[in-house]
Amino acid sequence: MAVRLITAAVGIAVGIGVLFLSDTMFFYIVLATISLFIIHELFTAEECKEYKSECITCYLYTVCVHLFLGFETLMDFDRFWRYLLSILCVFLLFALFVIDKKRIPFDKLCVMAASAVLVNGSISCIGTVKNYSDVHGVCYVVLVLAGAWLGDAGAYFVGSAIGKHKLCPDISPKKTVEGAIGGVVTTGIIFVIYAYFYRMVQLSMGVDDFSVNYIVLAVVGMVCAVLGMLGDLSASLVKRQTGIKDFGKLMPGHGGMLDRFDSVLFVAPFLAIVLKFLPVFG
Repeated sequence: MAVRLITAAVGIAVGIGVLFLSDTMFFYIVLATISLFIIHELFTAEECKEYKSECITCYLYTVCVHLFLGFETLMDFDRFWRYLLSILCVFLLFALFVIDKKRIPFDKLCVMAASAVLVNGSISCIGTVKNYSDVHGVCYVVLVLAGAWLGDAGAYFVGSAIGKHKLCPDISPKKTVEGAIGGVVTTGIIFVIYAYFYRMVQLSMGVDDFSVNYIVLAVVGMVCAVLGMLGDLSASLVKRQTGIKDFGKLMPGHGGMLDRFDSVLFVAPFLAIVLKFLPVFG
C-alpha cells in the first residue's frame, strides 16, 4: 500500500505539472507517450511484438495523431488530416498483411489495428475536451481523470468496509456489489463538490460568473464511475485470458500504463460527447 500511495503521489504531481503546460505542445506529447505505452503493453500481452513492421506503423500513427491534435489547437490545423491518418494506418496494416499473408495471422492484425485506432481515439478525447473551452478546458480534463479513478477508489474503501456480495468473481474476485454502488455514489458526490469549489476559485480569480448544472454533473459523474468499472473489468478479463498479472511494471504498485488508464479509455469518449452537447458550466 505504501508503494502504491507514493507512486500515486508522484503521478499526481506530474499530472499537475502537465496541466500547467496544457496550452503547449508538451501536453499532446504526453498524450502520445501515454498511448504509446498502452499500445505497446497490449501488443506485448497479445504476443504481437514480433510483427515489427506492423508495430512500427502503429507507433508512428500514435505519435502523428496526437501531434496533429496539437496542431489543430495551436496552429488552427484542419482536423480532416487526423481522421485521414487513422484510415491510412488501417490501410497500411492491411497492405502489409496482403504483401506477406503467411507472416502475420489475421486475428493478430485485427488486434493491432483495433488497439491503435481505439486507444488513440480514446486518449485523444482528453485533448478534445481540453480544447472545448479556454476557461474550463483544464477542469474538463480533471473531470475525465476523476471520473475514471474516483469510482475505483470509492469502491475500494466502501467494499473493504461493508462489501459482502461479489460483483464479478470470475474476473475480479475482490470487487463487490456494495463497493461498486459506493464508488458510483462517491463519484457523483465528489463531482458536485469539485464543481462548487472550482466555481468559487474561478470567481475569486476574477473570472466572469457562471452557473453549474449540479444535477447533470452528479448524474454524469455516476455514469463515469460505471464506465470506469467497465473499463477496469475489461482490462482484467484481457489479463486473465492472456495469463498476465499486470500489463507492465512502469508504475510500482500499479502495474503498467494500461493498468492505470483502462478506465480512462472508457470515460474520456463519454465525457467528450456529453460536454460537446451538454455543457455543465453555463
